[in-house]
Formats: sequence, structure tokens, C-alpha cells
Amino acid sequence: MEDRQHEQMKIVGIKERADNGRKLYPYQEEYIKRIFERLMENERRDNIVFQLPTGGGKTVIFSEISRKFIEENQKKILILTHRIELLKQTSQALEDAGIHCKLITSEVDDVADQDEYLCFLAMVETLNNRLKDDEEYLKDIELVIVDEAHYNSFRKIFHYFRNAIILGVTATPLSSNQTLPLRQNYKQLIIGDSIKELISSGFLSDATTYTYDVHLGGLKIGIDGDYTVNSLDRIYMHFDMHEKLLRAYREKAIGKKTLIFNSSVATSKSVEKFFNDQGVPIKHLDSTSNKQDRKDVLQWLKETPDAIVTSVGILTTGFDEPTVECIILNRATRSLTLYHQMIGRGSRRLPTKNHFTVIDLGNNARRLGLWQDYIDWRDVFINPEKFLEHLYERELQMEKGLIYDLPDTVKQYFPNTTDFNFDMERVYYSLYNKGKKTLESIDISVENHFERIKANTTNYLDALPLINILQDEIQYRLNVYISCLSKATKNYFNYMLETYNEKLHAKLKEALPFSEE
Repeated sequence: MEDRQHEQMKIVGIKERADNGRKLYPYQEEYIKRIFERLMENERRDNIVFQLPTGGGKTVIFSEISRKFIEENQKKILILTHRIELLKQTSQALEDAGIHCKLITSEVDDVADQDEYLCFLAMVETLNNRLKDDEEYLKDIELVIVDEAHYNSFRKIFHYFRNAIILGVTATPLSSNQTLPLRQNYKQLIIGDSIKELISSGFLSDATTYTYDVHLGGLKIGIDGDYTVNSLDRIYMHFDMHEKLLRAYREKAIGKKTLIFNSSVATSKSVEKFFNDQGVPIKHLDSTSNKQDRKDVLQWLKETPDAIVTSVGILTTGFDEPTVECIILNRATRSLTLYHQMIGRGSRRLPTKNHFTVIDLGNNARRLGLWQDYIDWRDVFINPEKFLEHLYERELQMEKGLIYDLPDTVKQYFPNTTDFNFDMERVYYSLYNKGKKTLESIDISVENHFERIKANTTNYLDALPLINILQDEIQYRLNVYISCLSKATKNYFNYMLETYNEKLHAKLKEALPFSEE
């Protein structure tokens, strides 16, 4: 009798939810309802993509949609992932939702028992290989759910499921290949709550980002549109960068459970050695780590309050450790998706955690915006070329020194200053429109820096280190000034920088006593 009931459950595809099944949040229930209604009303069988930030529970949502689809239609569904970590995470989520699922991994050659299942979970590469050999490898699939839908690796098997509706889910509906926009394969977009909305509703932790200037000259762009590993290694393998990384950790993250993201295995292992040599316990992980090492490191991370794990290419997806309190980006990236994935590892909310720290050592926040910044995903989906052009324009401005935000690490040296705003371009054109000499904008800027330093020190000797701390901002203002002049020679810039500092030194020396009496 029990065997017959078990067989019936397998064919139906549903069983009782696991005792540890997650409780759905109200916004998740709302999106489950909206997506399911869109699926059922979709007479043209358009493919749909659903966007929700990392940490919002996309896997939980599509697991519940899978259960609802099977319960109401008794039709077969296929769920696709591109990494083994995601396969394991998704399998557990389906179990929690009470879905009996057939896994198709590299060890599974045949699914002779497929008539006994209504849910299939497969790695995209494995399934593609099986379908190449036999187009009837999986039959009568009515719904295909694609996790991390922005990856183009899934496209190659869509033609095998022409009669099915495809539901893609992603935090960033921006194709990993700019020549193959998502709108080519998905006709409808459902947008979830924004990061800021999930933070204000208490579902995600808020983040404070600390930027440390890194000179990224010499970076090269590969065929995938991101910086090449070799050019990143030339910067991030350097001893000076290791020192800057350790200093940033000690200033902003010491005692916090921390993940460090790197661009290569070599850099990550070099960071591990450097930290350990400095007496700071740290462990390394990458995609070549064996199962036992991975298990041991992640268990150490979970149990150790101030653990640090340095990694590359393994903890961006399919990994969830809510107790992480700090994310360090020890790399530069042009990929908005990777940027959000890395930072999202720290965004999980706990009763004891509503905030986490981001340390940016790749000028990523300037290039791509803050993690919490609003993004019009509908516009990105419809006009990805325009969005990418905007990002590339920002990057070009960064290379010219025309984008700069005064870091909190600099502001802390000026506790008596409340207003750090100064718009060199506005000052320049205000003088220009009044018919005045635009060179006066330099004197106005020098006066601004003079007043800031004078308000935070009492003598000239103490002012000297403050002048040095402001050099990046001074160079930024001069770059803006020179861009307004359309006069961008290196010699002219160096002349203006020397003149600027001479004027600032002279004003401070005249206004302040040389040293404390």
C-alpha cells in the first residue's frame, strides 16, 4: 500500500512540504500570484523574464510557481541551471516546496523513467549534450524555468522546447553578451521590488560602501566585455595592493565576517598568503577546490565570527551565508551583473543584522553606481545598448579623471566640515557666463580647500598631511577645469597642479602659526 502511494506521489510530482520549508514573505506571495497569472493568461505563449534583486528569494519564488503549475495543470516542467552549486541549492528549494524532482546531471545518461516525473532539474550543458544526441530525450515539457537567465549559455537549447513557455529569472535582466540582448528571447518583463524597497521593507540589509582609490591604468578588455584576468593580475598581485587591501580591512572590517572577491586564483592565493603572513587568519576557495575543502572552509566561515574567505568565481552564485558582514571587491569589473552578485552575498537580513559593509578596491561604485542605486530595468531590457553606452561613457570619464566622490576615509580627517560639495564645472561656467576670467575658478577652489583645512587644524605643520590627503580631489577638480578649457596636455596639467599646491601652501602658511606653541 505504501509503495503504491509513493508511486502515485512520484507521478503527481508533489508531496508534503518539508518541515523546514521557508515561510513566504508577502511580496514573494504577490509575485508568485502575478507571475502565475501571467503564465496562465499567456495565450501567445510569450517567454517571460522576472527580475528581482539578489537576496530577494528568486529560487523560493520559482519553486512555489513550479508547485502551483504542477498542482493545477499536471504538466511537466523543466528547471535549468548553469552551475553545480545552483543545482544543489535549487534541488533543496524544490524539496522544501514539496516537489519530487528528477535530477539530470553528467552521471545521468538516460531518463527511461521520465513518465514517473513531472519536474526535471538539469545542468544546461549536460542537457544540451543529451538533446544533441536525441531531441526526444525529454518529452512533453510545458514550462521551462531558467535560473540566472542573463547567461547566454541557455539560448542554445531553447529551440528544443518551442512548444513550452520559458520563464527566466535574474537579478539583472542584461545579457552577458551585448550582441545578444535578452529581448530577443523574452517578450515580457516582470519587475520585482527594487533593492531600496526591499531594504526599507526590512527584507534586505542596507550597505555602506567605502571606496579606496586604485590606479587602474593598463587594464585591457577581453572578448566578454570585462577586464582580462592577466591585466587585473598585474595590478592586484602587486605587494602595494595587498597592503592597501589589508589596511582597508583593518580600517573598516576588522572583526567582521568577510568575503573577498578576486579576479583570479593566483591573486586569491596570494592574498591568503599575505594575510596569513601578517597574522590575519584567512582561507582561500576557488572552483578547483575539492568537495571536502569547500565544505570545511564554508563550515569555518559559518562558525567563526571574524572569518575571512578569499575566493574567485565560486561564491557569486549558489551560495548563501546570511552572517556575512563585509564584502571586499579586490578587483575591478565592467559587469553590472557580477557587481550585484558579489555585493548581494552580504545583503541577507537577520534579526541581528540589518547592515553590512562594502569595501571597493576597483573603482566599481564610480563605474557602475552604488549597489542600492535605482535602475530602470524596463529601460535596460528594452534599450540595453543605450544603458551600456551610458556605463562606457562613465568609464571614459573616469579614465579622464572626471568622476570622483570624496571617500568617507578622507572625510573623517575633516570632522569640523559638514559641506563637502564643490562643483568646479558650475563655478567655471558661472564665471564664463558673467564674462569674467575663468582662471578665477582655480582661486575659488583653492579658497574652498583652504577654508576646509583651516577649520580642521590649528597650525601649518598639522595642515601638511591634510593637503596630501586632498591630492586626489585636487587633481579631479583640475581635470574638470582643463576639460572645460578643452586643453588636456599633460604638461599643462602638471603646471596647474604645481601652481594649485603652491597657492594652497602659501595661504595656509600665512594664516596659521607654524606649529603649536
